[in-house]
Amino acid sequence: MSTLLIILAIGLAIAFYAIGIYNRLVKLKTTVSEAWSGIDVQLKKRYDLIPNLIETVKGYASHERETFESVTKARAAALAAKGVENQQAAENTLSRAITGLFAIAEQYPELKSNTNFLQMQQDLSAIEQDIERSRRYYNGSVRDQNILIDSFPSNLVANAFGFQKSAFFELENEGERAVPKVSFK
Repeated sequence: MSTLLIILAIGLAIAFYAIGIYNRLVKLKTTVSEAWSGIDVQLKKRYDLIPNLIETVKGYASHERETFESVTKARAAALAAKGVENQQAAENTLSRAITGLFAIAEQYPELKSNTNFLQMQQDLSAIEQDIERSRRYYNGSVRDQNILIDSFPSNLVANAFGFQKSAFFELENEGERAVPKVSFK
């Protein structure tokens, strides 16, 4: 009888431990989703600012049509991107296009002194900083989730219930990791 109680107690302890791991995995999965939502909100703010920025620069440099089209196409691709990997690639392309737009703007002193342009420049800089903070939070959440999924014995529970590792949201190279400099003073 006592052997049966010991086996039952061990079985219950294992079951409660597995339930605890499962609940932690669910919590981390939800945290990763919430963190991605934060990135998404910041990216949408950035996407909303870009058309105004293009129109302002266009007023001073209307002959730079190719650059405007590349920014517009990159923005559209970023808006349509689904999944972390596709979003990451689209964001890298958009960042390069925006850098090209600011390189053009630098050639026009009147544009650099335009108050609307300066305000959009400051807004974009603030949004870029918010995106960076959101990326850090997301990547930290992904790290915690992936560690739990890879660690023993939680990997047994994760595999049994089909929990998948999430992808980090990173930029392609070190030069792009810095917030784009948009100051023209």
